Amino acid sequence: MSRPVVQVQPQEAQDAGQWSTGLCECYKDMGDCCFALCCLPLFTCKVAGAVGACPCLPLLDCIGCVPPASLAMRASVRQRYGIQGSVCSDCVYGCCCYTLSWLQISRELKRRAATHASSSSSSSHRYTALTSLQGAHLV
Repeated sequence: MSRPVVQVQPQEAQDAGQWSTGLCECYKDMGDCCFALCCLPLFTCKVAGAVGACPCLPLLDCIGCVPPASLAMRASVRQRYGIQGSVCSDCVYGCCCYTLSWLQISRELKRRAATHASSSSSSSHRYTALTSLQGAHLV
């Protein structure tokens, strides 16, 4: 009897409940890093649109001392993918590490969309808002 040959190597599983990249791992996506450094308002609007929210929502972040859009986007992505954290941690990251937080959200969306595109998972209902990201860059 012949055994089937494995054509595709299994991909490394992401840690359940964790971000796929760290907050300071901007070097893993230099295109987005440069884009965010050159024009942060436009970058945040593109990421908000990719999450499925109104692209103009991040413009509200300049209103108060707590950035509401950053807080909402982090909480939304955490909830969508079952990432551990709290509203308090989202607030700290949004206030103290604003640009890094948006870059981490962008990397997470792209990695999850790429993982979904490469797998034949039946749980496509969780990824419907990200179909525009599959195989594309935010830049």
